[in-house]
Amino acid sequence: MPKILIIDDEKAIRNILKEILEYEGFLVDEVDNGVEGIELIKTRDYDVVLCDIKMNKLDGIAVLKESLLVKPDLPFIMISGHGTIETAIEASKIGAFDFISKPPDLNRLMITVRNALEKRNLITESKVLKRKICKTREILGNSPEIKKIKDTIFRVAPTDARVLITGANGSGKELVARWLHAQSNRSDTPFVEVNCAAIPTELIESELFGHEKGSFTSAVKQRIGKFEQADAGTLFLDEIGDMSLSAQAKVLRALQENKITRVGGEKEIEVNVRVIAATNKDLQMEIEAGNFRMDLYHRISTILIHVPNLADRVNDIPIIVQRFCEEICADYTIPLKTMDETAIEALKKLPWTGNIRELHNMVERLIILSNTTITETDVFNYANPILKENDLNGKHCPQTFYNSYEHYQSFQEFKEFAEKEFIKYKLEKNNWNVSKTADDIDIQRSHLYSKIDKFGLKRAN
Repeated sequence: MPKILIIDDEKAIRNILKEILEYEGFLVDEVDNGVEGIELIKTRDYDVVLCDIKMNKLDGIAVLKESLLVKPDLPFIMISGHGTIETAIEASKIGAFDFISKPPDLNRLMITVRNALEKRNLITESKVLKRKICKTREILGNSPEIKKIKDTIFRVAPTDARVLITGANGSGKELVARWLHAQSNRSDTPFVEVNCAAIPTELIESELFGHEKGSFTSAVKQRIGKFEQADAGTLFLDEIGDMSLSAQAKVLRALQENKITRVGGEKEIEVNVRVIAATNKDLQMEIEAGNFRMDLYHRISTILIHVPNLADRVNDIPIIVQRFCEEICADYTIPLKTMDETAIEALKKLPWTGNIRELHNMVERLIILSNTTITETDVFNYANPILKENDLNGKHCPQTFYNSYEHYQSFQEFKEFAEKEFIKYKLEKNNWNVSKTADDIDIQRSHLYSKIDKFGLKRAN
């Protein structure tokens, strides 16, 4: 239900406007001066403000100016018994939606209010759509690691140097790649993304370089590959560590000669592409295992950027959570929900094996299931929603998770116990295949080995 604020020093006018607006189904607050009005605007969410121009303490033009600094998209309808064309023009220049003279014509007032609401809704929808279309979000955080990444982007983006971005799944590698493109001289050209892990080995070459009609059974027409699509722009090779060796050889040639050949074709096609690659694997270990070409590694790693795990920069969580709350509430068109300090501290103590992606899902879950202010209790209740008491019948999910909380003196102690049991369960489920387990739980293999050593986990004989 839309909320409207009336700011007017005439009680009779306030009463009439409030009665009419409430009859039409609006929620209405009213104050008799601009100072209190500004405070309400700062602390509450309103859809429209009706503001008198001539008032004691602070006039309506001053209220309009100060309020729009805080809520620039808030529609203001100015009302005055001493209205002139000059006053209306001045208010419109500052940002007022409309101007109505006293005594107000009630039919015109309601039309103006509804038009203001429609404008407000359109602005909100436009912002949501723009955010969904534009994937280049802000890199949030003030930790030393994030500051270093931002500084590197600032220095490297204007060049055509190839960049290799490393980091665990969900840590934000794609976002760094998009910022490199957005800050580069190629920002007005295509940014083409290829997820090398999601494309079958037999199709990866066709996806990257295209193919000619009839080059294989299902090639019913010519296809333009990602290298050609990204010509003059940026090609982002995500999860390049999963690319087949044969495709690696062709990518290496394309980077060396700036030329490609479509599958089934003979003609060489010149391309001007800046390549940015990303991986969650340790490519040095992949090279030693014979799964990745050393010469390709050196071609794509002119600049190295490592994106840290969220667990390694927990002091960034408050900033990230605030932005997620704003965006998610806007997407669901609900009043803004906030997290108190206890909730933030509880979030900082979670393991965050899924990094930023997991945090976003967590915040969305909390916004849907919690009240206006999200607390530590909400975080505890919804941190692991798939872990139900009736699921804890197996040997890997002990009942002590739920019926022996008193055994743990701190949240950190409980968290480490839960983390140990989770890793143990996954390792045994995968027959102690460390690589597969690392992929399953979205952490680097070296990180998993550290956890195994930390918790003293050993394979049962």
